[in-house]
Amino acid sequence: MKIAVAGTGYVGLSIAVLLAQRNTVIAFDVLSEKVDMINQKKSPIRDREIEEYFRTKKLDLKATLDAKEAFEKAEFIIISTPTNYDEELNYFDTSSVEDIIMKVKSINPMGTIVVKSTVPVGFIKQMKQKYQMTNIMFSPEFLREGKALYDNLYPSRIIVGEKSDRALKFASLLKEAAIKKDIPILLMESTEAEAVKLFANTYLALRVSYFNELDTYAELKGLNTKDIIEGVCLDPRIGDFYNNPSFGYGGYCLPKDTKQLLANYKDVPNNIIEAIIKSNDTRKRHIVDMIEKKSPKIVGIYRLTMKNNSDNFRASAIQDIIALLKRKDIDIIIYEPIVKEGTFANCKVIDDLQDFKEKSDIILANRIDENINDSISKIYTRDIYTRD
Repeated sequence: MKIAVAGTGYVGLSIAVLLAQRNTVIAFDVLSEKVDMINQKKSPIRDREIEEYFRTKKLDLKATLDAKEAFEKAEFIIISTPTNYDEELNYFDTSSVEDIIMKVKSINPMGTIVVKSTVPVGFIKQMKQKYQMTNIMFSPEFLREGKALYDNLYPSRIIVGEKSDRALKFASLLKEAAIKKDIPILLMESTEAEAVKLFANTYLALRVSYFNELDTYAELKGLNTKDIIEGVCLDPRIGDFYNNPSFGYGGYCLPKDTKQLLANYKDVPNNIIEAIIKSNDTRKRHIVDMIEKKSPKIVGIYRLTMKNNSDNFRASAIQDIIALLKRKDIDIIIYEPIVKEGTFANCKVIDDLQDFKEKSDIILANRIDENINDSISKIYTRDIYTRD
């Protein structure tokens, strides 16, 4: 069948590649450079499996700037456009999703719209009423940045927000294209599916914050963080995973999803949800306090990306730390190969790693890799396991 995918970020592109193994997939985007790269079988994002599939698999995939070419006669139209969080409105900016819904209504009103973009709880219900359409449903994604296609090939679960034959058909498309065979499929109403997405990511943010606060305690009390974490995590109810301390959670999803969930809690009693967001801010301030105590003249930031093998630093915790350090009049230099300009956030970007290491009194590294092992005496990090 023909399937359209609107938006070719890590969610949309990974789903497009997944489904193009067995279906005709037309990917729609507004950026010509991304469209050109996809049509040349080059991935515009860093993802090992996507890059491998472009090289080795026969994919029935085409990218286009033409909405009509993408959406016309498509049985499913998957929306995976960005929904950034608006700090002033305390709400997701869902305008890109609504724009696609309107385009689909005018081009292919019989096609089934599947929203993969993260949205507020109750969004699909509102869209059905606003546009007088019944053919819209929500299907949350649970993908890691840099491992998006892998997580589509080996999904923990498939959830579709509608109890219908077409919902089951869509879930089956995802399951049949995956490598993993024993995949739980859950069909529920879209409002519950929207809640699953926000609560799942907020729990992950909670876990990050918990181990970060454990680490803050150990650091200030002079204790061995690793020993404590290992002792705690050998309890099978807790588990030895997602427990490596960091400078704070960031990225595409966790910052905005936690804030959106808190906004959805208006008039609903809560303590934990709000505390998670505050904890992340407290962690960043603690990192800055620890750096300030060392009285450095120049602080070097090693990578704006917060994960190994990542090319994204959107909403990374280190950016807030940079802002806090600048308020204290601490000079900052940055090493980030992805940034081609000479400055970032009014800080000098140095493209020569050796020069960067020599000029830095302290090097802040959320994650350590082999490139800076020779400067370990200068490094300030909370990375215990040298992994994400």
